[in-house]
Amino acid sequence: MWIRLRQIAVVTSDLLKTALDVQTVLGVEACHTDPGVGIFGLKNTLWPIGNQFLECVTPVTEDTAGGRYINRRAGDTGYMVINQVDDVASRLAHVNELGVRVANHMQYDKGGFEGLQLHPADTGGSFFEMDQMKVEDNETSDDPWWPAGSHWSDFSRTERVRGISAAELQTPDPDRLATRWAQIAQLDVIQDENGIPNIEFDNASIRFVEATDGRGEGLGGIDISCVDRDAVLDGARQRNCGVNDELVLLGGLRVYLRD
Repeated sequence: MWIRLRQIAVVTSDLLKTALDVQTVLGVEACHTDPGVGIFGLKNTLWPIGNQFLECVTPVTEDTAGGRYINRRAGDTGYMVINQVDDVASRLAHVNELGVRVANHMQYDKGGFEGLQLHPADTGGSFFEMDQMKVEDNETSDDPWWPAGSHWSDFSRTERVRGISAAELQTPDPDRLATRWAQIAQLDVIQDENGIPNIEFDNASIRFVEATDGRGEGLGGIDISCVDRDAVLDGARQRNCGVNDELVLLGGLRVYLRD
């Protein structure tokens, strides 16, 4: 049984600006726009980062869940932690046992895709999503990923960045939230050298920190593995979204630059 961090979603009020920020800073190329998100009153763009993805969604109609979340968190913000699993049926049985509601059970037979968006009121932190690609070779990290389109690998650019190595959830009670996510993921909580609770997926960490920015609980940041940090920082200066040599801001996320 495995679980991998495959995609991070942010929600923004200005998709064009955020897209320019992401592309200029990270040196990535958009691979897909999914018309299916229109049923939620949204428009999106996805970028591959190695074999993982950054997605930006923006409301295009009034009174959407995404728009309300922007208002609740006072601006652009992290929105979803989207993961790939090997057996979504067993995951569904487990969350049912825990009493965690499924906000959206997605089944797309044509794409060989089934996924579970868990209700954030039951998970805490953010949307926690677990998806399975029911195709051959789904044991590999470069396998097809239906949400990113059928040709995403043609757009993968790794000259500056090569992957997402962690997601950071902020909350008034990190230990409580870490315990809840660990229950859902069927993993143990591990304290790092600084006493910060983490859970370890197959390819990334989920880190739980105290909320100190006045925005409350939510997906506050990600770690990006850099190939060319200088180019990332130069792009951040161009777009005026750099903080320091270790941190840039994209789509309301703190993006920590890791070697």
